[in-house]
Amino acid sequence: MAQPIRLQKMLADCGVASRRKSEELIRAGRVKVNGRVAQIGDKVDPVNDKVYVGKRRVTGTARPQLRYIMLNKPRGVLTTMSDEKGRKCVADLIRDIPERVYPIGRLDRDSEGMLLLTNDGAFANHIMHPKKHVNKVYRVTVRPNINDEQVQKLESGVVIDGRRTAPAQVRVVTREEERSVLEIVIREGRNRQIRKMCDVVGLEVARLKRIAIGGVKLGGLRSGMYRDLTDFEVRKLSADPNPNKLFSEEL
Repeated sequence: MAQPIRLQKMLADCGVASRRKSEELIRAGRVKVNGRVAQIGDKVDPVNDKVYVGKRRVTGTARPQLRYIMLNKPRGVLTTMSDEKGRKCVADLIRDIPERVYPIGRLDRDSEGMLLLTNDGAFANHIMHPKKHVNKVYRVTVRPNINDEQVQKLESGVVIDGRRTAPAQVRVVTREEERSVLEIVIREGRNRQIRKMCDVVGLEVARLKRIAIGGVKLGGLRSGMYRDLTDFEVRKLSADPNPNKLFSEEL
């Protein structure tokens, strides 16, 4: 008998979904173990227990080849692996990848840029965990022209959804009469965070593109294309950030 492990860890290790998403599947009653609807906190024998997600059996006997993918998500594409309304999603852009990978975090439909996908649950959990404070860098076009007071407010933190955002780093790349281009570094991953932060200080986001995560840059990867991360990039993203440094040299 194999050593029992938490059910959500097994699902993540087998490439079903991240640990957080696996917990959502369990709470929704979509996971069964030996014919019984699973509960959060259940442990399983990955070799001998019969684990099903819907009608698909998940086995822990053979770990899939681990894949670490960088995708340049275009605007108008959903960060999901399927859509009941038939809208285009990131799964449509990686159909030739044989492994079952899933997105790490999200980019909203109107945003574009760097999106990571993997079947390594521990890697995904490391990047998404709030305590890891992994830097995310965005190129943001806003209207109208930003002023110094607005920059200071964004950097100090603003209240969105009843909670103040953590300190951010803001650099004005260009200023024009009716718009500005910014680079913003944040360490959080709240829903539509950049857009909401800008809205609070009176700025409209005209374009938003994520250009780096954890010191790994999107570079010249074309929109809609993907590539495997290098071993160096995987190690860099897997490393714990320096707790004595507010932000890395991203800008």
